Amino acid sequence: MPAVQLNKKVPDFSAESTGGTFRLSDHKGKNVVIYFYPKDNTSGCTLEGQNFRDNIAKFRRNKTVVVGVSRDSLASHEKFRTEQAFPFELISDKDEALCKLFDVIKEKNMYGKKVMGIERSTFLIDASGKLRREWRKVKVDGHVDEVLEAVRELNRANP
Repeated sequence: MPAVQLNKKVPDFSAESTGGTFRLSDHKGKNVVIYFYPKDNTSGCTLEGQNFRDNIAKFRRNKTVVVGVSRDSLASHEKFRTEQAFPFELISDKDEALCKLFDVIKEKNMYGKKVMGIERSTFLIDASGKLRREWRKVKVDGHVDEVLEAVRELNRANP
């Protein structure tokens, strides 16, 4: 399956999440924000999740679902989600199917070693299932505010 492209329909997918099976098609009629992060319980990933958590009411008011994705296990996700009181699901992508679909596995430097890992990235899919925005090499500070503003712009353009 080729990687997603801006302004093109995202292929329907299903993946195991903390809330059972997450299917993109189940959210037709709503915007979907999918954020990929490297690892549960690490400082940047925790802060990013907390920022989405703290703004979830604003996303919901803007008819938008938020979901996080990493390669961690469901057990790890359940613990992380509970500890941080995340009001959204976390998808376990152990086989990297979603990571490949969204092309987020990149070579990274970890303590001087080259490793393949998730490049922090966020994607905004509109209510019709088209990819409208993508953010790659995300820096956590201010990112959620930028995503929320993009959601608002999208809703203004497509009332």
